[in-house]
Amino acid sequence: MTKARAGVLSTPHGKIQTPFFMPVGTQGTVKTLSPEDLLAIGTQIILANTYHLYLRPGDGIIREAGGLHRFTGWSLPILTDSGGFQVFSLAELRKITNEGVKFQSHLDGSYHLFTPEIVVDIQRNLGTDIMMVLDECASYPCSYEDALKANNRTLHWAERSLIRYRETEPPHGKNQALFGIVQGSTYEPLRRVSAERLIELELDGYAIGGLAVGEPKSVMSEMTAFCTDLLPADKPRYLMGVGKPEDIVEAVSLGVDMFDCVIPTRNGRNGTVFTWQGRLVVKNRQYERDFSPISEGCSCYTCRHFSRAYLRHLFHAEEILGLRLASIHNLYFYIELIRKARQAILNESFDTWRKTFYHQYHIENNHS
Repeated sequence: MTKARAGVLSTPHGKIQTPFFMPVGTQGTVKTLSPEDLLAIGTQIILANTYHLYLRPGDGIIREAGGLHRFTGWSLPILTDSGGFQVFSLAELRKITNEGVKFQSHLDGSYHLFTPEIVVDIQRNLGTDIMMVLDECASYPCSYEDALKANNRTLHWAERSLIRYRETEPPHGKNQALFGIVQGSTYEPLRRVSAERLIELELDGYAIGGLAVGEPKSVMSEMTAFCTDLLPADKPRYLMGVGKPEDIVEAVSLGVDMFDCVIPTRNGRNGTVFTWQGRLVVKNRQYERDFSPISEGCSCYTCRHFSRAYLRHLFHAEEILGLRLASIHNLYFYIELIRKARQAILNESFDTWRKTFYHQYHIENNHS
């Protein structure tokens, strides 16, 4: 039995067919790719990061520019993460209190304070379509007591975020949605409290956070399934930071609508590319005289024009084009994966499609 679903999410910058994958453009750019590249591969929405854009160039400058869409030249929807995960990953450079998080910039060591209200204000200045509340992501593994403390703080911050959201107006004239984040680590009772309290706030959508942080895949699936059973059917569900192709397909089957991850672009820049038969490292010597495309039948720009041998040459020659071509292919693969999943859902054949994908993908994966 599958909970996979297909729908449409409407934003001021366009409608997005769900489920969907968001390329990560942390600093207002998807590394090595232009907005034209992203449009050509079928990108519907990108993700940017509040923490990084606040530090550089500054949300004030982006507000002066007319918002992040005008500043970056990207006309379709944008979601901004709250920056909470980035702040909390700076374990030695930050201090968390109920008020917020005081942290040192990883750029110049200067001190800053993120409160739920400040994070909403920053995202108002950015003018993004979907804003995320500030949350505390508990590490894995963590004790029940630590997870409880982080969860309570996250819920308190969500309430404050919503108050700030309601008392402010979007400065760029377009409505902005506000999503909450379900936390609770790997403890079902905490996840239940988190989801139920956030649902009471009637936010525009709900993310599942605190997963893909080192826990076993079986636990990630269990927690995802538990959360999607609780979250309202008429609101979008976003599994943050996931993931590998097989993880995305599994999460779609559990009723998740939205995904983001650095894997396709980061792996691409390191010479690892994705095919329907699994991953391959195009830098390897076995591809030195392989004049076939990365993936037979792939319609991306890279596969239509270049061979594995050429990409291998570019990586070994340390040419930037290699990073760009591999990133184009990998993002195309991810977006095509989601598109095929959606089509299978609409055709009422998702379960069969999923099994076929796993079979084909893992056969090659075992040899990569």
